[in-house]
Amino acid sequence: MTSVLYDAPGPRAKRRNVIFSVVSVVVLALLLWWVYLTMDDKGQLEWALWKPFTEPEAWTTYLLPGLVDTLKAAGLAMVMALPLGAVLGIARMSDHRWVRASAGTVVEFFRAIPVLLLMLFANEFFARSTDVSTSDRPMYAVITGLVLYNASVLAEVVRAGILALPKGQTEAAQAIGLRKGQTMSTILLPQAVTVMLPAIVTQLVVIVKDTALGGVMLGFTELLNARGTLAANYANVVQSFIVVAIIFIALNFLITSFASWLEARLRRSKRSTGAVLGPDDIDDLNAAEVGGTYGTGAGGTI
Repeated sequence: MTSVLYDAPGPRAKRRNVIFSVVSVVVLALLLWWVYLTMDDKGQLEWALWKPFTEPEAWTTYLLPGLVDTLKAAGLAMVMALPLGAVLGIARMSDHRWVRASAGTVVEFFRAIPVLLLMLFANEFFARSTDVSTSDRPMYAVITGLVLYNASVLAEVVRAGILALPKGQTEAAQAIGLRKGQTMSTILLPQAVTVMLPAIVTQLVVIVKDTALGGVMLGFTELLNARGTLAANYANVVQSFIVVAIIFIALNFLITSFASWLEARLRRSKRSTGAVLGPDDIDDLNAAEVGGTYGTGAGGTI
């Protein structure tokens, strides 16, 4: 079978793909075996280094509080970045030049600055210009940097998602007299959500991971920062990195799984009900037999 995107592989291509797959699996297995032997040779697989993660203290004192701060910062950043990005993305398509230019300047400015630099600048701003306490300042700085950067990226996602829709959608809305605001809110945005969802989820995953920058540079007590304190007390640096990496993988897997479920639900909701009409139903709907009289129009009998 031939796809519109590529030709189906023939017998030789199939054999080549199988060979490449087998070679890749073997290389990966050899790499994992080498990592295992290296760690074992360096004594990194000793039970004493892994044992702290089986005890409650390592979790209740270090990892869980760090995880809570990570989720708190990421959640607040998501809640603020999503609507702000949507507003900026829609503003970039405004008919008013000054609105379009202002939104474009904001988006391009914050999208061009590294998120870490935004966090550092926000930290200095809160330290010198506000009354935010020293203990709360790192979280405020992390959230501010994440919101400014990711809202500008999400603005482009929203704009691209709306522009990806067929122009006929807008023309049809205009033909029935809808204003631009009504067209955007009732016609374009609901359809664009499904198109934008994969890119939005990718950016949400980035938000979760970028909280670690605040822990490294600002002393924000998120998961990675808590890992450093744990490793200092238990002398298990490599092991703590592995455990924290697994936690981040689990978090991002939950986000992507929820997004996949939501996307499937949105697609199902847009499908027709698929109801099948029987002969009796068709007779009831036949305009020529309304009231049992032929030649009947919508207004009554003739």
